[in-house]
Amino acid sequence: MSIKKKLGMSAVAAALGISLIGGGTFAYFSDTEVTNNSFAAGTLDIHLKGVDDREEVDLSIDNMKPGDWKVHQIRVYNGGSLDVNDVKLNVDYEVTDADDNNDGEDFADHILVHVTKMGSNEVVANWVPLSQLEDVIVAEDLKPTSNKPYQTDNRQVLRFDYKFNDNGEDQNIFQGDGIDFELSFEASQKEGELR
Repeated sequence: MSIKKKLGMSAVAAALGISLIGGGTFAYFSDTEVTNNSFAAGTLDIHLKGVDDREEVDLSIDNMKPGDWKVHQIRVYNGGSLDVNDVKLNVDYEVTDADDNNDGEDFADHILVHVTKMGSNEVVANWVPLSQLEDVIVAEDLKPTSNKPYQTDNRQVLRFDYKFNDNGEDQNIFQGDGIDFELSFEASQKEGELR
C-alpha cells in the first residue's frame, strides 16, 4: 500500500473517531415532573371518664360485706384519629389475705361483675366473677371524636355493677381481705383497606 493510501486511511480513521466523540454530546428535549408525598400513621387513643365527663374513674369500695353492691358508669371515648373496631376489657388483680386463712379460696371469685352497654341495654358480662373477667368486648365501631365531638358513635357508656356475692355460706375467711385490681380497656383498629 502506498504512502498516499496509508495517509488517506489514517485521515479517514481520525475523522471517524472525532465524529464519534462529537456525536456523543448532542442536545435533546426533556421534561421532569416531581410529586411530593408522605405517609402518616393514624392513632388509636381511647379515654375513660366517669359519670360526669370531668370525673376520673374510681371503682373503689371500702368496708364491704356479703350482699353489698355498687353501680358505676364508665364512658369510653375514641380520642384517636382512626376508627376503633372494638374495645376489650380485661382485669389484673391481687388479693390481700388479711389473716392468711383463705385456704385456697380466691376472694375475687366472690366479687361478681355485671356490665351493660347503656342505650342498647346489651349485657356484655352477666354476673361474671372478677377473677374471670377476660377479653370482654365492651365497645365496637367507635368513630374519632375529632370528626364528630358530640356524636354518640364516638363513645360507649357502660354500666358496671359490682357485688360481693352472698352465697349463703360462711364467708368469714374474707373478713379484712382486699383486692387491688386494674381494669384494662384495649382498643383494636379496623382491618386495613385500599386507600
